[in-house]
Amino acid sequence: MQHHTLKMRSKHLFCAILFIIGYAEIKAQELSEVPAIHPNISIEKDGKYYIEVEGRKIPEYVKESPFTLKNLQGNPQGNAQGLAFDFGEACPNGTLYYGFIPYHDSKHPLPVYFKKTATIQDSKAQININQLRGRYDMIGWEKSGKGVIGYRVSSEQGKILYDGKIGFKVVTENDSSKFVPDLTLIEGAFVNLLTEDGATFSFVTNQAIKAEIVIGEKTFSDSVPVENHEIKVSGLSPATEYDYEIKFGENSHKFRFRTAPKAGSRQKFSFAYASDSRNGQGGGERNVHGANFYIMKKMTALAKFKNVAFMQFSGDLINGYLSSPEEMKLQYANWKRAVEPFHHYYPIYKSLGNHESLTRGFWDAENKTYYSVDRFPYKTESMEVIFANSFVNPTSDLESEDGADYDPNPDKTDFPPYKETVFYYTYDNVAVIVMNSNYLYAPNSKKIAQTSGGLHAYIMDNQLKWLEKTVQKLEKETSIDHIFVTQHTPFFPNGGHVKDDMWYNGNNDFRPYIAGKPLKKGIIERRDELLDILVNKSQKVRAILTGDEHNYAKTEISPKTSIYPKKWEGKKLKLSRTIYQINNGAAGAPYYAQEKTPWTPFVSGFSTQNALVLFHIEGEIIEMEVMNPDTLESIDKLKLN
Repeated sequence: MQHHTLKMRSKHLFCAILFIIGYAEIKAQELSEVPAIHPNISIEKDGKYYIEVEGRKIPEYVKESPFTLKNLQGNPQGNAQGLAFDFGEACPNGTLYYGFIPYHDSKHPLPVYFKKTATIQDSKAQININQLRGRYDMIGWEKSGKGVIGYRVSSEQGKILYDGKIGFKVVTENDSSKFVPDLTLIEGAFVNLLTEDGATFSFVTNQAIKAEIVIGEKTFSDSVPVENHEIKVSGLSPATEYDYEIKFGENSHKFRFRTAPKAGSRQKFSFAYASDSRNGQGGGERNVHGANFYIMKKMTALAKFKNVAFMQFSGDLINGYLSSPEEMKLQYANWKRAVEPFHHYYPIYKSLGNHESLTRGFWDAENKTYYSVDRFPYKTESMEVIFANSFVNPTSDLESEDGADYDPNPDKTDFPPYKETVFYYTYDNVAVIVMNSNYLYAPNSKKIAQTSGGLHAYIMDNQLKWLEKTVQKLEKETSIDHIFVTQHTPFFPNGGHVKDDMWYNGNNDFRPYIAGKPLKKGIIERRDELLDILVNKSQKVRAILTGDEHNYAKTEISPKTSIYPKKWEGKKLKLSRTIYQINNGAAGAPYYAQEKTPWTPFVSGFSTQNALVLFHIEGEIIEMEVMNPDTLESIDKLKLN
């Protein structure tokens, strides 16, 4: 019997060893799948990547980040006094601010912080809910036995790292009571993908459940228990306001939204535009780990006050430039928390900027040079995928740059997906086309010949073809009168990015490199191809909405506008009509002053104030209004037609 047992153990051990070896070989194979566009990036036998430059191996620079969403949520646990948190390495010491969220008396529920705070020591903190009785119980938890607390994690240096919320309830066992975490809506709900007969609602719960959206007598739910919910609602009437109730377990919250009007009904409506809300200076809420929480709250509040139908936000939501997907998710969570009280009511369509960059980097210590590329594997870790997984945007039939003339391996996927980063959407008689001008982004443009990758502001071939096809389609749509095209980077930079964007100080040599080879068209040539589509081949494109430069400015793009450097020897594009570039990168990132360019005489309204652009549409009429969301003063106005 003993011999048989030893034999069986040996057999099991042998199988386990084979499994481990097989698993290691599979993981090594996954790691060795370096995209073909990077022929000089390889992997060592120990599983570490390196880039080869001029015959030298430069290792990947790997720095683990403790700043993860999971860490900073704190894994709340209940006890007799309240809730205990453990923030791990993300916040060893600091301060925890907290207060009830009064859902019962506010359309835009936010925490009302208590006069006391909790100390974070050795990563741990305790919220004493028993202190919040009597005159401090404005949510009635003593009677109902439950409530929701908002909490804010601040480092020892005073930097806000995370803004979260957790529900609690009181349970009684063996004649003694204690607090326990309750099922909580920890993110959302957000209105997305607005249609004539409904929308898609997204939200996150702290436990996997089947949640419901109830509108009147209609109920819509998840098909299986999940934490990340996307529930599509349909069958409603156009241009109608509806109360919607999110039911999760025994809890629920109520908000309101309005369906889109029928296409081409030409009703009066407004939409908002902004960009660049990455963290700013000044302390406090201007930097909630990656996001300018303060200004984004002001932006979305003003948009709601102006009763916008939707908002377009075009890139640099967060500070980014990270190598950790988990830290990227944390920064996105902070941004979403800032806009959440207002995003309950109207959709915000988001697009990529350069600060959404998520990379693999290689540090050359000898020459003090950093090389970086879009993080791979592309299907799971690229900036494009992490962005798409963090938000709910429309999709298109544009898949990737695979199949383009420069594709190094037509039989294999070599490029990141475009999913939810390039698309268009419509509302009544308006279409908005959203572009990705930081695709496959390699941040160091001066080293792009060594790394290969996408160039900041460059629209690559397949995306260019998709744009032309989409514009032609919308030109034929009788319900569409106006087209707005948005991308993060200006065609004509005016302050802060004259050295790059679609200008690079007038140097057309800048272009992406794929598999070590430069693309045929330089940045200015590609800009002209885009202008030809939007101006000469379209009668409906009214404006290009851009950001990147942390200011507001409008630029007249007309046959009279100077758009080339003095010594330009290439072909010059003749424009047939006038449109405008509306740059609004003034959503909280540090400002840029105006610089001189060939088109400076055609620039007006330049301002470094925080700005929200509002487009008021009524049939053929478009009136633009620009306001400072902090001071509510008027910055600029324009009639676009």
